[in-house]
Amino acid sequence: MITAFLQQYANAPFEEKVRIFNECSQQLYDFLGLEHPVLNVSLVPIETIKGNDYNPNKVAPPEMKLLKLSITKDGFTMPVVVAGENTSEEFVIVDGFHRRTVVDRSQPIKDSLKGYLPVVKLQKSIEERVTATVRHNMARGTHQVELTAKLVTLLKKHNWSNERIAKELGMDADEVLRLKQISGLAEAFADKEFSKAWE
Repeated sequence: MITAFLQQYANAPFEEKVRIFNECSQQLYDFLGLEHPVLNVSLVPIETIKGNDYNPNKVAPPEMKLLKLSITKDGFTMPVVVAGENTSEEFVIVDGFHRRTVVDRSQPIKDSLKGYLPVVKLQKSIEERVTATVRHNMARGTHQVELTAKLVTLLKKHNWSNERIAKELGMDADEVLRLKQISGLAEAFADKEFSKAWE
């Protein structure tokens, strides 16, 4: 039945095929009922995907070269994780900035994707996006301490407690306090929720 349906669009413009793919992906995701974003991959124009200004994950040139080789040889094996507002046609990267960068800088790879990127979408507030980015980076073991401290400061500005920051970023109380020491952010940690750690 699905094959017969798709054959009707065999000669359709690529944009129409993308629309059908995205709709089918969404319907299959809803049908399956497993709430994991990776089960609902969609294709979006690369120019609608923007980097974020808070990602503390840095990749050295040799690793970027290897990432390009990997995508060239193996294809795109992991979708870019993005977040967006329901009212916007643009998306902000939560995870996958370097994959997007490689595609943007390599015309052959961009051509192979016909100007689209495979993404999974999250509906998250700005602070939830920050913590999701941190979790993705830390789970891979690539995260810079100084920039992490800046992210913690950002979350404090959004009135997150030290306890919530620790919980959402997978840290313990001592790690949050160490970030205070590293960054000298005494004001951001004025509530001293974790002062017992020093006893």
